[in-house]
Amino acid sequence: MNPEPFLQLDRVIHEKGRLAIMSMLAATPELSFTELRDTLAMTDGNLVSHMRTLQEAGYVATSKSIANNRPLTTCSLTAAGKKAFTDYINLLEQILAQTRRM
Repeated sequence: MNPEPFLQLDRVIHEKGRLAIMSMLAATPELSFTELRDTLAMTDGNLVSHMRTLQEAGYVATSKSIANNRPLTTCSLTAAGKKAFTDYINLLEQILAQTRRM
């Protein structure tokens, strides 16, 4: 088995919580912080930490507004985030194909 594909996995995305966030945002153009938190059963602090890592990598963008007199933070994938997620999924598919040939 060739270990090279495993070494190429994006460590920012590969972590379980960040992979879940990226997957949700890839499936839905924009989600609120609350929707992400509740769906993924994360604490505010945990989600903030993962979002910060994804933002620093340039994968996720957030915007703040007011809705019903309350602050609203919405999250979405950036173009770089969409590309990184697609590349990540393609690499996983290569790994799966490699293991199926064994």
